[in-house]
Amino acid sequence: MASMTHDGAAPVPVAAGQRLASGLGFALVSALSFGMSGSLARGLLDTGWSPGAVVLVRVGIAALLVLPFGLVALRGRWGLLRDNAGVIALYGLLAVAGAQFCYFSAVQHMQVAPALLIEYTAPAAVVCWMWLRHGHRPGPVTLVGAAVSVAGLALVLDLFSGAQLSVVGVLWALGAMVGAASYFVISADESFGLPPMALAAGGLVVGTLVLGALGLLGVLPMTAGTAPAQYAVGEVSWWVPLLALGVVTAAIAYTTGIAAGRRLGSRLASFVALLEVVAAVGFAWLLLHELPGWIQLAGGLLVLVGVVGVKAGERTVVRVEPTI
Repeated sequence: MASMTHDGAAPVPVAAGQRLASGLGFALVSALSFGMSGSLARGLLDTGWSPGAVVLVRVGIAALLVLPFGLVALRGRWGLLRDNAGVIALYGLLAVAGAQFCYFSAVQHMQVAPALLIEYTAPAAVVCWMWLRHGHRPGPVTLVGAAVSVAGLALVLDLFSGAQLSVVGVLWALGAMVGAASYFVISADESFGLPPMALAAGGLVVGTLVLGALGLLGVLPMTAGTAPAQYAVGEVSWWVPLLALGVVTAAIAYTTGIAAGRRLGSRLASFVALLEVVAAVGFAWLLLHELPGWIQLAGGLLVLVGVVGVKAGERTVVRVEPTI
């Protein structure tokens, strides 16, 4: 189908409206799924699990679950794997292994809140990349929406309590930002011809291999245990949060995130993904009894307003509906 654009006054084609609605739905599921990971992991980390071990098992479980669906999605078109081997490797290295490894390295040197905020400057990096690489110059409404979202994140993460920054930690967090930005850009690119499930499966497999290699080399410490994990809802066996991390916060999160990127484009998808931070605050409240304050709630509202502004400032492009 030929590309179609419209301005704010023109009616939205039915196909474009359906595409937008499904894309926002996938993005919301992805953000909620990713946002659950921190609270689930906390219960394991408190029992002696290392971040590297949690991440490796999480990604490994997701790879096992998504791989069969990725192979089916290829429908025997094995040449797509050969032609896109570099893209799959880059996705697994940067978007899966790189983003998580750099983030956990950052929080070893600095507080979690500023590290997470630095990583979630990724949407701004995506806007700059789309501008420089593809000439998608952001309009004033998009820029205002981006600024409002960043301001909202600062409130959600409560960064005004005197948090100290580490230069080494900031550099690691910037590496995580590059990984997150790569995730949004590669996920949204349909030119490779890879079905979303195939890209997710390939990236998760590569990510598992990379993280496993880092563990074998001693770069990523691997410590695990079988002690029960404690949450606000009570004590659960160690394998319960691990299974939820692999199935919900990785397998579901990555596949729906790619599906959202294909429908919304990398720029809008990256800003909707900011809701992951809001979701993380909510799950911390439910699972860890870490109650958000009024300032954090106000920040969440600003994030939502910013996302609306980003969408209002960009043109809608109608494409053929992707197949998962």
